[in-house]
Amino acid sequence: MPKNDKPLGRGLGAMLGNMEIPVHKEPSQVVSGNTNIHVASIEANPYQPRTKFDEEALQELAQSIKTYGLIQPVTVRPVGNGKYQLISGERRFRAAQMAGLTEIPAFVRTVDDALSIQMALVENIQRADLNAIEIAMSYQMLMDECHFTQEQLGEKVGKTNTTISNYLRLLKLSTPVQVAVRDNQISMGHARALVAVEDEATQAKLVQQIVKEQLSVRQTETLVKKTLEGMRQKKSKVKITLADDVRTAQNAISKRLNAKVNIKKDISGKGQIQIPFASDEELKRLLDLLQ
Repeated sequence: MPKNDKPLGRGLGAMLGNMEIPVHKEPSQVVSGNTNIHVASIEANPYQPRTKFDEEALQELAQSIKTYGLIQPVTVRPVGNGKYQLISGERRFRAAQMAGLTEIPAFVRTVDDALSIQMALVENIQRADLNAIEIAMSYQMLMDECHFTQEQLGEKVGKTNTTISNYLRLLKLSTPVQVAVRDNQISMGHARALVAVEDEATQAKLVQQIVKEQLSVRQTETLVKKTLEGMRQKKSKVKITLADDVRTAQNAISKRLNAKVNIKKDISGKGQIQIPFASDEELKRLLDLLQ
């Protein structure tokens, strides 16, 4: 499995880890025109949602840039002291560095943090090569940082509320599942089926089985259903010893009703109180007492 330095996780904090995100306050306005900027003066965008870049594709792009130069400018914003921060075009920026360019063409926009985040994330979300986890993280970042509701986010990126919800659910999955999605070992459909399984260790085992047996999404849904049913049956068979105070209460109720009373509970704490009866007359007697 390929290594990846960026952590996966549930939401912005987990995604960015302990990274210190610089805050730059600038007016939200556009500076028109392109210019050439020293590569050393450009810093990466901390809100970049892409966690993985194809090294072979980068090498090919770098070779093209060596031959023809960087045709499409990157978009940056000034952050003071002669420095700029990427808004979009990190792949081109990396390839230009690999090609040994010292200056690259850039379109400079002077925007505040909120607009910079929106521009960077929305531009990347619209790319076809983001995986489902990166898209989900981008959605969560937009909601956290720009205080969007799911409906507002849907309007920004042109997606339905259901689509947004389906992506955000992926962030509830354990890290092994998210890594499997990121590395294209399983699809978003597989991952969505696994959301129903709350136990992370079970999620990890199921991912291994899906990959090993190359299960389809439909087969995965069936596997998850069987797994959950097995877990419920196993949980119901676990014998729970009632606490002394509960047992005392059970005996007191039984004595008061002059009937057998059973209090049953499972490992989660859920349960029921059972009062069996042998005839309609006994049922009426018990109901009268309970009322």
